[in-house]
Amino acid sequence: MHSETNCIFCEIISGTEPATFHYKESDFVVFENNLKWFPTQLLFVPKEHMLQSDLWASKTLLADMGFLANQVGQERCPSGYRIISNFGEDGMQSQKHAHLHLVGGKNLGMYVWGKLKKPPP
Repeated sequence: MHSETNCIFCEIISGTEPATFHYKESDFVVFENNLKWFPTQLLFVPKEHMLQSDLWASKTLLADMGFLANQVGQERCPSGYRIISNFGEDGMQSQKHAHLHLVGGKNLGMYVWGKLKKPPP
C-alpha cells in the first residue's frame, strides 16, 4: 500500500495518529472528522494514498465509498445530508489524500453562498 510522509490521513490509516473509526473496509476507512462543524461529519478515505482525481477515475473504489456514504447518511441523517468531494485550493481541499465528506444532522443551509448572499464577483 502506497503512503506519503507528512500526510495526516496516511498516519491515521497506519495507526500512528489517533482517530475514531466507524468502518474499516478492505480498501478504505471511515472515521470522524476532528472539525466539529456538523453533528455528523465523517471522512471516507482510501487506504492507499491517491489524489482526488485518481479516486474519481477509480470506478469500483469510488462506487464502494459512495454506496457506504449514502447508506450511512440515510441511517444517521434521515432528514438529509451531503456527500462532498473538494478538489484543489479553490475547492477548499485541505488534504491532498483523496477523501469524501459525509455531513449532516442539522439543516445545512444553502449550498454555496449561504442564505440570500450574492456569489462573489
